[in-house]
Amino acid sequence: MKVPCILVVDDEPDNFDVIETFLSSADYYLHYASNGYDAIASLEDVHPDLILLDVMMPELDGIEVCRQIKNRMKWKAIPIIMVTALNSKEDLANCLESGADDFIGKPVNSVELKARVKSMLRMKIQYDQISEFSILQRNTINTLAKNMDELTGNIAVSLSHELNTPLNGIVGILDILKNNLADFDDNEISDLLGEAQHSAYRLVNLTKRFLLYLQLQLFGINKGSVQESFLSLPIVELIVRRGARNYDRAKDLLFDIEEGEIAISEDYLLTILLELVDNALKFSQKGTPVKVSSEVKNNMMYLSIHNVGKGMTSEQIAKIGTFTQFDRETYSQQGVGIGLKLVKMIAQVVKGFVNINSTYGQDITVTVGLPIFSASQPN
Repeated sequence: MKVPCILVVDDEPDNFDVIETFLSSADYYLHYASNGYDAIASLEDVHPDLILLDVMMPELDGIEVCRQIKNRMKWKAIPIIMVTALNSKEDLANCLESGADDFIGKPVNSVELKARVKSMLRMKIQYDQISEFSILQRNTINTLAKNMDELTGNIAVSLSHELNTPLNGIVGILDILKNNLADFDDNEISDLLGEAQHSAYRLVNLTKRFLLYLQLQLFGINKGSVQESFLSLPIVELIVRRGARNYDRAKDLLFDIEEGEIAISEDYLLTILLELVDNALKFSQKGTPVKVSSEVKNNMMYLSIHNVGKGMTSEQIAKIGTFTQFDRETYSQQGVGIGLKLVKMIAQVVKGFVNINSTYGQDITVTVGLPIFSASQPN
């Protein structure tokens, strides 16, 4: 948790010493300014969470300092406690009218000072939390607005199709079993349940990919410690062959893997491999090779997937986006066009990149650059 920072403004250094002593039992950073001009000038560097401001100061008194701070939108939310020897109602009214949030009389009482400081800092924390939530809401709204065409256009066609197809399959199989169960033997029932299970897995996979897209789009990657995974031939083979089951293409897979430790979580590495290999198998003919290779160079791992097949035009590559599929009317395919977009988003948040080289109608190579993990990387 961040240690609160308090700016003490007083032309008498002895007064600062008193306040420092009173607050020494609490975990605060204290900064001192000996006049109003220095106080205002220090805001950019200090970024205080609270200001203890003496009223009676030469040249620029505390009331004017308070007024100038509160008139600036950037600093308006900083709570200010006026420290004053004045006690008339008019004087206190002037403090409040200048924008002060509270005041405390001189000589300063230790118990009262601690209580008022604690109260004001609690209010500042609550304000900051509300502001952060407001920013998050605004960013979410902006993101959704920016992608509205995708969410109301392509998604209406592709996502609805991908949801309805397996759902209809599951519902249809359950209806058949419910109404005609006695007509089927055990093997037939097992086959029907297998089809339903396949459709259910397809729905689960689609949901996971869509949720991952939303997570990356709205929140980015987890800001915690740098994660690592080991890219090796056995791991790559295991993941890629798992993705190739639906296409019966195990014999078409080729591997040329240079191993290495990379700065990316295993989940994200799994997503990259499955998405790219799925695309390579989907848009190439059975019997044509799909090659997965990796190379370590310049402190980066270059992971490439190459296939002979449909390929992409330069215009299509430039337009890669969420829920976008090209030539769908020509090439029958499952999916919502989210694969390459997910790969690019993951690469971006781990400070990597994606390059696509293709000759339309012939072949395509997708290369993902991922940073090599170093023990010296910051956590």
